[in-house]
Amino acid sequence: MSRHSKKRGIPDRWLDYKAVGKRLRGTRFIAFKVPLKQSLNRQLSQAAVFGPWELLDTLKKENQELGLIIDLTFTTRYYKLQDLPESMLFVKIFTAGHEIPKDNTILSFKRAVGSFLRDNADNDKLIGVHCTHGLNRTGYLICRYLIDVDGMNPKEAVELFNSSRGHNIERQNYLQDLLYGPKRSNTGMDQPEQEPQRGCAVHQPAHCAPMSDSRDERRLHYDDSRYHRSFPPHSQYRPPYDSRLPNPPVLRPPPILCAPMVHTKPTPLYPNRWTAPHPDTQWDRPSRSAETRSRFPPRPTSQHQRDTRRGPLLPPPLPRYSPAWTDHTNDYHRPEEQWTSARRRHHYRHTNME
Repeated sequence: MSRHSKKRGIPDRWLDYKAVGKRLRGTRFIAFKVPLKQSLNRQLSQAAVFGPWELLDTLKKENQELGLIIDLTFTTRYYKLQDLPESMLFVKIFTAGHEIPKDNTILSFKRAVGSFLRDNADNDKLIGVHCTHGLNRTGYLICRYLIDVDGMNPKEAVELFNSSRGHNIERQNYLQDLLYGPKRSNTGMDQPEQEPQRGCAVHQPAHCAPMSDSRDERRLHYDDSRYHRSFPPHSQYRPPYDSRLPNPPVLRPPPILCAPMVHTKPTPLYPNRWTAPHPDTQWDRPSRSAETRSRFPPRPTSQHQRDTRRGPLLPPPLPRYSPAWTDHTNDYHRPEEQWTSARRRHHYRHTNME
């Protein structure tokens, strides 16, 4: 398994260990591997799914009730308070792996266990302890509590844990410290350190389709296998349901009603036969009505008309002088002496000479 998949996926060798062990005889301890949140359980088959709700179901079958979970993993990516049922109490103790826990970590574990036992002396609720595999760190701290607080023989404590968990403690440094190391002090064990937190989940999440590469497992989540598996229709997908319910519902698509097919004789094709043009294919543009012209006035053509739309109305600029200017309002039939300017006479002499 690659390093990237370890950080974001299932823990390494997590599937090799039993999910939940047995209750340690004469104690309230029970060990199990880390339960996974729903997004991680989607990557597993239905038989390998193990989360907080599956943990409760397993204990209910044995008439056991879990009251407290002590998480010894050194991360928070496997599950959060939002994934735990609200009937559970939760305590997080960050414990590094592969090395013997330090004295302050051991004392924090003793305080969490002692506080829960004092508050639940009138019931028989269990204390669930887990690390990644529920074996080495979990076994060391449970045995350390039995040796230091309950006064149990180290060898008997180790054998009791191994037989109850179903797996033996693998780390030799843990075994050497439990069997031959000194006892840890219990001073300050009665002092409270952190208040247990309660889970936030009210309902068990629905099981989703596993991300399996098996064609048969993927086909089980679709009602009709005639469709290609790469393009399953949405109406054929089975909604998530609880596998414990009898006779899960199956959605089937409604029947498709099609009109009967009528076979008609195709029309013969004559490529050289002339046909009249369709009226929609004429190139003549229809004339604009008066209403359309009023709503959409023509675009201005001169620079002066374009400028008047952008600002106040300005007088038009005067054109350059030309000797061909004429005054069309002047009456050329009057005598020449009554003309007012030489410009007009000049124009008359040049335009009316025969």
